[in-house]
Amino acid sequence: MPSPKHYVRRGFRLRGNTLVLLFIFFLIGLFLHYGGRTQPVVAFWNDIRRIIGIGPSNADRPERNPYKAPEPNEDVASDDRRRNPANDASEASDEASDETNSGNKVEMEQSGNARFDFEKQAGFILPVSKAEGTLVEHEGYTLHYRDEYKVADWVAYPLLAIELSGDAERDREQFRPDPLVRNGTALTSDYTRSGYDRGHLAPAGDFKYSQRMMSETFYMSNISPQVPQFNRGIWRELEELVRAWARRDNGLYVVTGAVLKPGLETIGRTTEVSVPEQFYKVILYCNKPDIRMIGFLLRNEPSDASLRTFVVPVDQIERLTGIDFFPKLPDNLERDLESRNRDAMVADWFSY
Repeated sequence: MPSPKHYVRRGFRLRGNTLVLLFIFFLIGLFLHYGGRTQPVVAFWNDIRRIIGIGPSNADRPERNPYKAPEPNEDVASDDRRRNPANDASEASDEASDETNSGNKVEMEQSGNARFDFEKQAGFILPVSKAEGTLVEHEGYTLHYRDEYKVADWVAYPLLAIELSGDAERDREQFRPDPLVRNGTALTSDYTRSGYDRGHLAPAGDFKYSQRMMSETFYMSNISPQVPQFNRGIWRELEELVRAWARRDNGLYVVTGAVLKPGLETIGRTTEVSVPEQFYKVILYCNKPDIRMIGFLLRNEPSDASLRTFVVPVDQIERLTGIDFFPKLPDNLERDLESRNRDAMVADWFSY
C-alpha cells in the first residue's frame, strides 16, 4: 500500500508573517518618533508611564541646570521673521499686553539715591571702545558687539534693587539670535556639544522685574562661551555678590564683558565663536556725595578662590581691553577711582 503523501506549504504564511511585519512597522514607528531623543527607550518608557498614570520617579528626572535654557526646535536664525527687528518689536509689543509684570525700564533716579549732575548726562553709563563694533540697545541693557569674535566686549546697564524682585522666570526663555545685529550673531547650535556653556554677560537674574527684559538676556549677542565649572561656579558667585550689593546700596551701574584679542580658540558649527580667556566686571556706586568703583578680572576657568583675589584696578582692565569705562566722569575723579588698588577697593566694598 503506497504511503500517504505529505504536502508542505511553501511561501508566504499569512498569520506568522503578518505579526512579524506589524512588529517591524511598530519598531520603525518608534524610531521615527523617538529617534531624535538621546535616550529613545527611556523616552518611550516614560511616555507609557504617563499614559497609565505613573509619572517618572525622581531618579528619572535629569538634574536641573539653571544655566541651560531649552534649545529651539528649529534654527530660528533661518526664520526671516526673527531677522526683522520690526517684526520682533511688534511681537514683543503684543506679548507685553499679556504680561502682568513687564513694566517699563527702571531708571536710576528711582533708586532713591542722590544723583550727581554728571550722572544725568545721556549715555552716562556707556563705555567707549577703541575697536569697531555694533552698538545694540535693548530695553534692559546696551552692548557693544564685535562681529569678528561673535561676542560682545561690553554690556552695560543700571541695576536697581527693584529689578531683582518679580515673577519673571528664565525657564520660559530660549536662546536665540539677536535681530538687531545686522551681520548676525552666533547660533545656539554653535555651542551644542562644544564643551562650553552659553554664558550670560548681563545675567537673567538681574531682570526678574520684567519677563520681557529677562527674555532679552537670552539673545546670543549677550552670550559668550564659558567653561561650565566657571559659569556655574565663581562667575555665578560674582553675579550673586553684585545683586547683593545692589540691594544693599539701592542701585549700581554695571559693565561686564569678555576680554577679546586675536588668536583665541573658536567653537561653532556654522559660525566661528571666539572663546575668551578672561571676563571682567566694573561696578560704580553713586549716592552724592559718596562714590566708589571696583573692578573684577577672572580667567575663564574653575576657581575656589575668594572673590576678593580677583579685584583689580579698573585702569588695568582698561589697558587690557582698550575700553574707557565711565568716560563722562570728571577727569580727576575718574583717574582717582580707576587707579585705586585692591586693598582700598576691598575695604570700600567688602567692609559692610
